[in-house]
Amino acid sequence: GIVGETEAMEEVLERVVQIAPVNSTVLVLGESGTGKELVARGIHALSPRRHRPFIAVNVAALPDTLLESELFGHEKGSFTGASDRRKGFFELANGGSIFLDEIGEMALGTQTKLLRVLEEREFRRVGGEESIRVDVRVIAATNRDLREQVMLGAFRRDLYHRLNILRIDLPPLRARRDDVPRLIDRFIRQFSAEHDRPFLGIEPEALRILVEYDWPGNVRELRNLVESMVVLAPGRVIRAEDIPAEVRFGSRREGLLPVPVTIGHGRPGDGADAEPAEPGQPPAQLEFILRTLFDLRMDMDDLRREFEVYRTRHRDELAIPAGAGAYVPFSQPLAISAPMPVPYAPVPEPAHEPEEGTVVFRPGKTMADMEREAISAALLHSRGNRRRAAEMLGIGERTLYRKLKEYDLDA
Repeated sequence: GIVGETEAMEEVLERVVQIAPVNSTVLVLGESGTGKELVARGIHALSPRRHRPFIAVNVAALPDTLLESELFGHEKGSFTGASDRRKGFFELANGGSIFLDEIGEMALGTQTKLLRVLEEREFRRVGGEESIRVDVRVIAATNRDLREQVMLGAFRRDLYHRLNILRIDLPPLRARRDDVPRLIDRFIRQFSAEHDRPFLGIEPEALRILVEYDWPGNVRELRNLVESMVVLAPGRVIRAEDIPAEVRFGSRREGLLPVPVTIGHGRPGDGADAEPAEPGQPPAQLEFILRTLFDLRMDMDDLRREFEVYRTRHRDELAIPAGAGAYVPFSQPLAISAPMPVPYAPVPEPAHEPEEGTVVFRPGKTMADMEREAISAALLHSRGNRRRAAEMLGIGERTLYRKLKEYDLDA
């Protein structure tokens, strides 16, 4: 269930209980990782539809050409590869609820069909002529400002108003820090049982660090960190030194540079669009390069931690003491010796070429090579969506377009 006793979360829970019994459309707003799908499931579980299907769809994870057929189904032969008639998510969710996550990423054409479903409760399959009636409650969610998208012409105004009948705003984790210990306690109990690992708790100083961290990834980031601590430190107390450096020192990946950098005539960190300070200075943006290299270092730290989780899970010789899986709350006084070091082994070099879209440093590569590969990887992972690629790289769209031309990647 939803964990939270702060005033902000109590308001959210009250809102969920209030709107669950009705059939009106709900719009859930909040940053990535705040628990929007959990809220949607809570609304469904408390509604009269709770015994009917609940289907969650990540709009951003499906290409525009595929999303429409996934939502509304298709007829046999309606397009290449459509060898049979297929029901879409709306038909499968009939009588229940459908959760459309990242609704702000939906293409305008699909938005039009969604609006028809909301207004008329009917649609047609791709390639079909028959109108199909459905009774589905729509719960949509986004981490974007849909009003801004409406102003930009990227989101239909009538659809926005049709979705925004009932609204829930989820606070980021940094706005409800008092809930962090409760969430940690919940996740520790969950993963101690799931991985059969004893976990003795967390020292007060370590807990203070976790409470004061801003958690840009919100509850999802906290959950992943707690799982890694449970797996990597069985049978001992977590100290401040065991917490990753980016959390311990309040590091933030977004916009973080290891040193202040002045580009052009502006202030440090003014952005990659500033002009060079002196004529003849190379056009490569120093801040972007440093951010890319710093993120690569952080990614290696994450990879090392994930490898240790995997290695620990599969190491047969690891002796699990009697009573494994038991959890002692971190508030209980403990008398133990110095904690065991976290097991470590170097990450082996891959014996094969990296997958397409992976940026790898090799001797002889220049900064320009790294930058070019980072841009290519971002475009690959965003399926050619330049706005999303620019967000992934932490640069403006104008800068990305200039780089595409500079490296002859705009084709």
